[in-house]
Amino acid sequence: MKLLKTLIATTALVGAATFASAQANPAVIFDLGGKFDKSFNEMSYTGAERFTADTGITYREFELQSDAQREQALRRFAQAGNNPVVVAGFSNATAMATVAPDFPDTSFVIIDMVVDAPNVRSVVFAEHEGSYLVGLLAAMASETGTVSFVGGMDIPLIQNFQCGYAQGAKSVGDITVIGAMTGTDGSAWNNPVKGGEITVSQIENGSDVVFAAAGGTGRGVLQAAADADIMGIGVDANQNYMHPGNMLTSMMKRVDNAVYDAFNDVNNGEFTAGIQVMGLAEDGVGWALDENNESLITDEMRAAVDEARAAIIAGDIVVHDYRTDNTCPVEIN
Repeated sequence: MKLLKTLIATTALVGAATFASAQANPAVIFDLGGKFDKSFNEMSYTGAERFTADTGITYREFELQSDAQREQALRRFAQAGNNPVVVAGFSNATAMATVAPDFPDTSFVIIDMVVDAPNVRSVVFAEHEGSYLVGLLAAMASETGTVSFVGGMDIPLIQNFQCGYAQGAKSVGDITVIGAMTGTDGSAWNNPVKGGEITVSQIENGSDVVFAAAGGTGRGVLQAAADADIMGIGVDANQNYMHPGNMLTSMMKRVDNAVYDAFNDVNNGEFTAGIQVMGLAEDGVGWALDENNESLITDEMRAAVDEARAAIIAGDIVVHDYRTDNTCPVEIN
């Protein structure tokens, strides 16, 4: 945890180890929830597919079905000579820390957690920064003065989304933020029924904009929002297409770039280990604007979010990172 407290202040890739040039033979492991979760895992898939389209080099893949498969999948790909081996999801940290030392010539990448090893790149995101922006937009779009958040598994990572969202919403004025998590284990990422039930309860308590950061569970959140004709906010991937007219925006988390860069860096002999932080300044997070939601974003909203983005990058607005002390400086009901 001490390392996590310092890494958010780091904006450059740390790590002296650079691996010799050799054509990539990449592999990617998708976390629980599935490759086509329309969210976190699917962004990994998108990055891998982009690499194949650009280079003609294919990759191997595996979709985890249980926690017991984590170490086995990493070890199998490394033994087969795949390089790099990329896995997305904080729950893979123990398996990565166990397997990576056994294969010192293999480049490994873990997304959303830090593993301190000379052949591991740890990619983490400043989710709180991107969440602040969509929170600001939510508050400006709200007619009731109440917005809400539905998270997946109750962990500091997801609390960080929630806290950033609440800070952005409350920067607009007297806004009530309702928050809830779906569960405390891996099933929380793939329970759209419960996600929908939580959302209905939040709507009954006045919410007219809801942000889902819950993996596959988010599908239920966004469906419930559309059914009630309120605004939803997607996460990780651009989910605006899912319910056009009822999707205010999506908080983009560029996991696709993390996967693509890892594959490409090995292929070009430029892979480095260490910690890579991707925030607003690195275009690692942001908000989505396209034909599905442009009519919902007023000129005033766009100007406000652009101003906030610039201020965060410049350091004039400091968005608190929940993971540094497990607290949020603003009230969440």
